[in-house]
Amino acid sequence: MRVVVTGATGNAGTSVVRALASDPAVTYVLGVARRLPGLEIRGVHWAEADVDPGGADLAALFAGADAVVHLAWKFQPTHDPVETWRTNVLGSVRVFESCARAGVPALVYASSVGAYSPGPADGRPVDESWPTHGWPGAAYTREKAYLERYLDGYQLSHPGMRVVRMRPAFLFKATSASEQRRIFAGPLLPWRLIRPGFVPALPAVTGLRFQALHTDDAAQAYRAAVVRPVRGPFNLVADPVLDTAAVAGLLRARTVPLPAAAARAALAAAWRMHLAPAAPGLLDAVLRLPLLDAGRARDELGWVPARTSTEAVGAFLQGLRDGAGLDTPPLRGAASSGARGR
Repeated sequence: MRVVVTGATGNAGTSVVRALASDPAVTYVLGVARRLPGLEIRGVHWAEADVDPGGADLAALFAGADAVVHLAWKFQPTHDPVETWRTNVLGSVRVFESCARAGVPALVYASSVGAYSPGPADGRPVDESWPTHGWPGAAYTREKAYLERYLDGYQLSHPGMRVVRMRPAFLFKATSASEQRRIFAGPLLPWRLIRPGFVPALPAVTGLRFQALHTDDAAQAYRAAVVRPVRGPFNLVADPVLDTAAVAGLLRARTVPLPAAAARAALAAAWRMHLAPAAPGLLDAVLRLPLLDAGRARDELGWVPARTSTEAVGAFLQGLRDGAGLDTPPLRGAASSGARGR
């Protein structure tokens, strides 16, 4: 198989291209990114191309591919939702339509837990049939939900194409820590102090529960979706469900109760002053996310995560205090001399 991966230099992309290159059924992997990386992965070739409207001829890039895995996504700037819409929605539509023009047999798209509507009041895990209308107050969830609707029509127009939608929980690994700090926390987070015993307390936001997954485990599910004849959506999560107390346990810190309204007000103030890059609407969305059941991925992909969600967050925290990263533009490490200077 020949597989093309967009967004191949980010958190998910670097793990997915590595997983695909290790599969004997895959003979050629092309990683596509806006900027070429210095990272070398055996069996992976790189191409520089932008998915944005007006960018490279994607159909020509996809020609001859047996599958395209679409991961490219822009989280910032949250103060300019038109720019993220241009890349995430219009760029994704361009990828989908380019796959059709190039005659690609299979499209594997990175959706998200963020595509789902608010979860049930009783907190039970939901399967892939739960509505995917997102949360309207956050750009990320609006964009993910819009693309779910677009793919509904797209699949009707292209019934011969195998379309897979992956809906993972939050993805973490050590080498994504520096990127995720920049995207969600900003430069003021004292990352070298995020270690056991150095953090006295964490705010326990009322109602905050989330699911996590190690990025390398998610990559194995993507690999299986490429090489197996499956279609449709797949939830991807690891156990257990996490809360602030679980993260505090990793840092040997205590928790301090914080009402959700107070947490939102503080985040909103920091965001308006450009001190925090994450918009308050994202917190609203996270507090409403459903818990996911990954039974379909286990049954049809033969997929079982090798690490717990606690181990995934632990790897992230280790990477955060080490300033870990990779030699790609999105994943540059905070500990590198260049990053320190910037």
